[in-house]
This record gives sequence, C-alpha cells and structure tokens, in this order.
Amino acid sequence: MKKNRRDFLKISGLAGLGFAGTINSGASPFKYHDNPGFAEDIKANSADKVQHFNMSGYAAPKIPFVRVGIIGLGNRGPAHMRSLTRIDGVEIRALCDIVPERVEASKKRLEGTGHDPTLYSGTRDEWKKLCDADDLDLVIITTPWYLHAEMAVYAMEKGKHVASEVPAAGTIEECWQLVETSERTRKHCMMMENCSYMEFHLLTLNMARKGFFGEVVHGDCAYNTSKMKNNFSKTTYWDMWWLKQYAWRKGNIYPTHGLGPVCQIMDINRGDQLDFLVSVESNDFMMNDMATKLAADDDFYKPFAGKDYRGCMNVTTLRTKKGRTIMLQHDASTPSPHNRIHGIYGTKGAALFDPPPPRLADGNHQWVSQDEFEKLKKQYTPEITKKMGEIARDSGHDGSDLQLSWRLIDCLHNGLPLDQDVYDAAGWSAVIPLSEMSVRNRSDSVDIPDFTCGAWKKNDRNMDINLEKGGNTKILK
Repeated sequence: MKKNRRDFLKISGLAGLGFAGTINSGASPFKYHDNPGFAEDIKANSADKVQHFNMSGYAAPKIPFVRVGIIGLGNRGPAHMRSLTRIDGVEIRALCDIVPERVEASKKRLEGTGHDPTLYSGTRDEWKKLCDADDLDLVIITTPWYLHAEMAVYAMEKGKHVASEVPAAGTIEECWQLVETSERTRKHCMMMENCSYMEFHLLTLNMARKGFFGEVVHGDCAYNTSKMKNNFSKTTYWDMWWLKQYAWRKGNIYPTHGLGPVCQIMDINRGDQLDFLVSVESNDFMMNDMATKLAADDDFYKPFAGKDYRGCMNVTTLRTKKGRTIMLQHDASTPSPHNRIHGIYGTKGAALFDPPPPRLADGNHQWVSQDEFEKLKKQYTPEITKKMGEIARDSGHDGSDLQLSWRLIDCLHNGLPLDQDVYDAAGWSAVIPLSEMSVRNRSDSVDIPDFTCGAWKKNDRNMDINLEKGGNTKILK
C-alpha cells in the first residue's frame, strides 16, 4: 500500500512528460484513482507535515530593479511580456521556449523597448539554463501547466522568485513540493490568478471586507467556456497538450479562475480553510464524437478517438472549516456563453457577475437599480482600481493582466508580501487531483490538505487592494 500511495501521489492528476506515449498506447495513467482508499492516504500523508517557515505575509528584501526571465512563449507568455514592457524598473533579460521561432518572434516584438533578452530554445531542458543564470530575480512560467511545478521548484532552488501561470501544480505531491521549497528557500511562489484583478471581483472583495455582504456564507464560481475549437486545433496548443489533458482526466482541471477570487473573499488561508470537496461530473457528450469525426478523415486525430474524455460539465462543491460552501463549475465543451458566475451570497447582501450585467443586492430580495449600483460602485471601488483601472483597460482580460503584473513588480520593488502566496497556489490547484479522485470514486468526499499546517488560524490578510503600502511603481507610456 505504501508503494501504491507513493505512485498515486506522483501521478495523481498529472500526465507528465510521458503523456504523449500513454495516449497512443491506450494505457490510462490514472489507474490508482479507482481505489477509494487513496483518499485516506492523502489525508495520512498530509497529517505529518509541519510548516518550516510561514510564507504568508513574508516580505522578501526589496528589489529596486527586477530582472525577469520568461519560460513559455506560446499563448500567455507574450501577454505577460507586453505587460512587463509597460512597467518601470523591469528588465526582461531572458526568454525561453522549446520552439525556436517563438523565441525569435518574441524578441522581435521587444525591438525599440530597451529590452534585449538572452534566448534559450531548441531542447526540453533549455529552461533549466535560464533558471541557472545568475542575473535574474524573477522567473515567470507560462508553459503547459503540467510542467509548472517542476519548473517552479527548480527556479526557487536556484534562488529566483517565481510567478506561475494557472494552475501551479497538478498533483498533491507537487503542491507540497511548492510549499516546502518556498518555505525552505524563502522565495516567493505566486500563481498569477488574473481574475482576482478584474474590476467587479476587486469591487466585491472590497465590499466583503467592509461588511456590505455581512457574513459571506456561499460563493458560486466557474470557468465555463467552450474550448472545442482550440483543443482540436493543430496549432493553438503545443503538442495538443490541452486535448490530451481532456482525453485522460476527470474532475475540474481548470479551477482557479473561478475559485481564486471567491477564496480571497472568504479569507481562505487567512481565517478560514478549505476542508473537503465532493465532485460530480456528467458524461462526455461531445469531445469523443468530435475526435471520432475528425479521425475518419485525418489520421492525425486517430490517437484521440475512442478515449474516455472528461465530462461536459463538472460540478465540485467545497466546504470550509467555518462552514461556508462554494459551488465550482467547469464546462469546456458545450456552446453556452462564456460564464465565470462569481456569485457572492451573505447574510446582508449578494453579488453576481455572470451572466451580465453585473448585479448587487442589499438584502431586499432583489437586485438594486442601475443608479444604486453605480452609487455602490463609487463607494466601494478600491484604490488599486482607481489608480490602475483606466491605465490597464487596454490590456487583456478586462485589464487584469496589467494590474496583476504591475502589482507583482510593485511588491518586489517595495519588499512587500505578494497578493497571492504559495499556500494559495497549492490550495487552489489541489482541486484538480482531488476532484478527479472524487469523480472516479462515485463522488465520494475528499479532504483538502491544509498546506498552511494550521497557520491559517492566525495569518493576516494579503491582497492589499487599497494600496496601504507601495503603489509607487510607475507605468510607462
């Protein structure tokens, strides 16, 4: 059983570097998920963990001029690169991607900006050379997410702070590796959850902290948007990696866009803690049909036909130690409109983001009028939005991309705790393997490890949305 537990922790929720082989062989890498005893093993494995240093509220030494390396230049990497070129006190010193053309194209985009990065490309291990460089302070990781944890751990071991795209890890073992490495090296490991910086999400966070909702008792959240076109495209994702994830996995495999903002409103890891989850999933009604149809005319898709794809809709319910609940959805198949929900429900008020328009309620069993909404918005808009809202508007995702990058650099400049820390990265990412375990075991409840090892009871809030400290980093024209 001990051997099986170790095997499970290594593969739970992750088809690693050998994934391309498993999809062709037809052998599922997730056989251990079918044993409900592994839920107890994860609980036992977490019980002997101790916190070696509390990274919550940790302020690393100031870095007046942040030297940055970016690993991964497919989709998100260039977006972060563009944001960084608009922030004062930053130098993009290194770029890395396995595809040489992407590295060259990214460097060309930097012409005239004053950034002249060293390029790393051509082999799978070039990213290690970037991390080995002694002239970097921060490594930004935007590769396929099953690689995030390995790269983040290596970069922290090499003395770099890390900012990882979402999610930060795919297995429980990787979540613990991130936590333990960050604590030991005292290097930041931030997951870049940009939805936390969306205007309405920042507004509701400020409203929650100022008591508008009363006691927050429940949150609804989601990432529901069809990825059928992207996932079956031969060019959108390197090595068809997203389609491979959907071909083998169950559960919510992209939880943090919805979950992160709700967790911050509920002070998860800082006064409350995720306790356990239950995950229910529909059958797949679309993806295998699409793979089979494409394979009939194109041999390229034959390895993807006949697979047990993740269901169209996953619904995961989480309960916190203080008795709050969270409903989290993920639908990447059906053609329903894009929907993140972001519903906040308290003893005095409520909020709902999707479907639009965003709405607020003040306890009278109905949404307030548009005029009242605008008054409340003016009253509760946090300082970060007042400072950055219009400046960031033309960046991606409702301006959240630039706000996230700016605040990350601002905290490093001023030696401040980051808005999201390694416990957020681990806790929110852990939903991936745990929800899969629940789905594969007839929706049994699964305990969520406490990556803070009890420190959540006394940790102070992070996410300084009213810029009580810092906020002095300039935006370039």
